[in-house]
Amino acid sequence: MIPTYALAAAPQQTLAEWHRFVATGSEDVLRPLLAEHIVFRSPFVQSPIPGRAATLLVLTTVTQIFEDFQYHRTFVAGSHDAGLEFSAHIGKWQLKGIDLIRFNEAGEMIEFEVMVRPLKALAALGEAMGNRIGPQLLALKAAAAG
Repeated sequence: MIPTYALAAAPQQTLAEWHRFVATGSEDVLRPLLAEHIVFRSPFVQSPIPGRAATLLVLTTVTQIFEDFQYHRTFVAGSHDAGLEFSAHIGKWQLKGIDLIRFNEAGEMIEFEVMVRPLKALAALGEAMGNRIGPQLLALKAAAAG
């Protein structure tokens, strides 16, 4: 028998606020959802991107790039882990993806990993993100490493 899981109350509240952020794109809504030392894993860079500032930059920018963004399903894997299946467009490219999110006991996001397909849509996303925030993101990664 496959076990069933329920997300703990604090992460449930955070996910509700996350959906409000996606609808509004507001950094003020997103900021309190992220732990200070959150780790963001991007589909186009090998090493994780550490810290709240970099994660804020990435997530607020991607909401400006995606068109027709919508979530379809939520998967729960324990009381502090969720996966959100989504679709969107970037120009002529349709994409599908999954956001994998881990929460701490307070309900803050401590890990956020994104997977996107197909490759051409991922390349378009990478180019758009690089054009908008490439230098800023590199500076934030360097500051976090130093």
